[in-house]
Amino acid sequence: MRKFFLVLFITLFSIPVFSQEFRCNIQVVSQKIQGTNKQVFRTMQTAINEFMNARKWTNHVYSYDEKIECTFLFNLTDQISADEFRGSLQVQASRPVYNSSYNTVMLNFKDDNIQFKYVEYQTLDFNETVTPTELTGLLAYYAYLILGLDYDTFAMDGGATYFAKAETIVNKMQNSNTPGWKAYESRDNRYWLIENILNNAYSPVRECLYRYHRLGLDRMADHLTEARAEISESLRLLQKAYRAKPGAFILTIFFDAKADELVNIFSESFTDEKKRVYNILSEIDPANIKKYKKIIGQK
Repeated sequence: MRKFFLVLFITLFSIPVFSQEFRCNIQVVSQKIQGTNKQVFRTMQTAINEFMNARKWTNHVYSYDEKIECTFLFNLTDQISADEFRGSLQVQASRPVYNSSYNTVMLNFKDDNIQFKYVEYQTLDFNETVTPTELTGLLAYYAYLILGLDYDTFAMDGGATYFAKAETIVNKMQNSNTPGWKAYESRDNRYWLIENILNNAYSPVRECLYRYHRLGLDRMADHLTEARAEISESLRLLQKAYRAKPGAFILTIFFDAKADELVNIFSESFTDEKKRVYNILSEIDPANIKKYKKIIGQK
């Protein structure tokens, strides 16, 4: 009997342990949709939660503290048919900063053109080899986008595999009748977001992601001055991308996540560094100029 338990113990602890990648908070809001079965939105929220948090998205093992924190807020405004809905999706994702209790935002994006079908108590399935449904394609796209951003912040071009998976979903959704997947629809949709990320013209942005996070933020607890200088230098990469193509969607995505953080980082910096950073930011992100004035002590 003792031998049996010993073999069982060894067997159990020899099995690889996989832990899911996301700690994703899902909210489905439907106040604007009147006169319908509200239970369907509760089951929808449960199904999306299980899809994001129970599925294994990579072959890597994540500890609980390493899981990527994210929020998906669905604001459904129209019920097109008995099982089809339209609205917006706010996606936010963050990752922890080394040797601190601080989480830095990697993505803060509102997708204003979501449309999908969902039948109450429907199980959400996803297979990379086939064309997904509108809902599973949407969820998988953002899952891979977030993974790509996360991996890019830890290693140069570390997220390439996951960005490619997101691009594959976009390609498969080209025959979809729902918005957000096609180039001609707008300049700031899901198509253009992944196009910008994978476009070599914007490779300085991905290099910035690595230097800003891994060489900058992750070192601030122990090497504040050097880490802040690294973040300052990483902004020159964004300046390079901006001068090559002003108004690129990927730059808007970056600053939607980082504008407030940049103000906090450099408000306590040296005078020369403050001026240098302010000059760069005022050129490449004029939409947030009022925020950046706080860096140099202006209101």
